[in-house]
Amino acid sequence: MSDTPVIRPVTDEEKAAFPTEVIVSLKDSFDDERGSIIPLVDVTMESAVMINSKKGTVRANHYHKTDWHYCYVVEGKIDYYHRPTGNEDEPEKVTVNKGELFFTPPMVDHAMHFVEDTIFLTLGRNSREQAVYEADIERINLFDPENA
Repeated sequence: MSDTPVIRPVTDEEKAAFPTEVIVSLKDSFDDERGSIIPLVDVTMESAVMINSKKGTVRANHYHKTDWHYCYVVEGKIDYYHRPTGNEDEPEKVTVNKGELFFTPPMVDHAMHFVEDTIFLTLGRNSREQAVYEADIERINLFDPENA
């Protein structure tokens, strides 16, 4: 038996359903006397993690071969940098605020710079088991706060 993780290829149907913008519009919440329910993502996925990041730090600086993720900012703010993998242009910066949802498809270089202490949820296509995660990413140096 092989120790190499099996990762499903991305289908054309899946690609067709990807959001076309980084920031994803949220659907209306369900509100009543008990409070509210905010729909975030209604697609098949294999992982959900909550990540705490300290002000001034950087995460990602990689791209995924097949994985995608929706991220919802619970607290804080993220400067999100992205560009298509293989493109050498300067990455686009999008500031993502508390209460916003954003999407990263496969084959997109991306980095997150935390301009405040931040808590965010990451909802992903693939398992977050370390072997699966490592088999699907390629690390790059898209954003370095020292050179920003």
